[in-house]
Amino acid sequence: MKRLYRLILLVIAILALAPRSSAIEFLSLDTIASWGKFPRFCIKTYRWGDKFFNSYDSVYVKGTGNRFNIKLRTESWSDFYNFYFDEEPRTRMTMMSNPTTSAGFWLTYMAVSVGYDMNIGKYFGGGASRHKWSFQFNCSLFAADAYFSTNNTGSTIKRLGPKGHIKHTDIDFDGINNESWGLDLYYFFNHKKYSQAAAFAFSKVQTKSSGSFYAGLSFWGLSYDFDFNLLPEDAKVQIPLQQYGYYYRTRSSNYAFRLGYGYNWVFHKGWLLAISESPIIGVRRGWLLNLNENRTSFSFYNRIRASIVYNNSNYRWFAGMVIRLENALFYDKTHTMLGSIASIEASVGYRFNLW
Repeated sequence: MKRLYRLILLVIAILALAPRSSAIEFLSLDTIASWGKFPRFCIKTYRWGDKFFNSYDSVYVKGTGNRFNIKLRTESWSDFYNFYFDEEPRTRMTMMSNPTTSAGFWLTYMAVSVGYDMNIGKYFGGGASRHKWSFQFNCSLFAADAYFSTNNTGSTIKRLGPKGHIKHTDIDFDGINNESWGLDLYYFFNHKKYSQAAAFAFSKVQTKSSGSFYAGLSFWGLSYDFDFNLLPEDAKVQIPLQQYGYYYRTRSSNYAFRLGYGYNWVFHKGWLLAISESPIIGVRRGWLLNLNENRTSFSFYNRIRASIVYNNSNYRWFAGMVIRLENALFYDKTHTMLGSIASIEASVGYRFNLW
């Protein structure tokens, strides 16, 4: 809580200074450039990079006139797992983790966003052992995303039973210990007219509808661990994992090519509706179930995002909602497992300049 209080005080101080840019005029780029040859070279390089990497067709995308934005963000998410066992009794199982809710402040400077979210769900009886960290970089040419998350919280088995005789259940299950991390790098082909930052980072404004294909590379790791020994005996015996001690475990590193398409629809002045879909196909290296031998196989992943954004007339204030759905597929000759993450994020923020 002390960290949160300090962050709130910092935000208040930044907002208090924002309208008084003259109070910190010594930080202006022209002032820094006047200090000598090397500072001037650095400022020229910075301005060249800003123009090269962050320029748009002004008919379609506009800057907000502010390099900073601060936002209050709240996010709720759940994991879903669907198991399909091909061995008798050919069990089908659907599991959903308890929802987790976090809230925190995020600060964006041009293309870079950093922030801290506090898990507030644990104060309302859920999500006590769920952690998530992410880093985002967006410019007109390309984007980069990095993330890390863990899930050690409880879940509920919603459907269980042999194929053709599946029953709806509500069985509590606490045997989850999952972890994921990743890095995505991708390039926008129609980068002059389409801005992903306008839809998902709120640092630009899309003024005319446009879309773009994008392509890049994705690297991620997954570690899934399910201990089905914690299930009631009548439920446990329906899962054909006796030879693995009723554990389902997988570890993998994935190297993939990412191809996607995003579209921003400006349906009214100040309003934006956006969608982005990206299948990711590559190679997975790791082991499945309890086999302590690395195997190489195809890797399948999919990410879809949608958002709705509002900017007021002078682009100072903004609000937005982002929905994300991610799917990962694991399979061999005995079973298939589809793991999914669904989240919804709501933000409200303010844009400003310090120089």
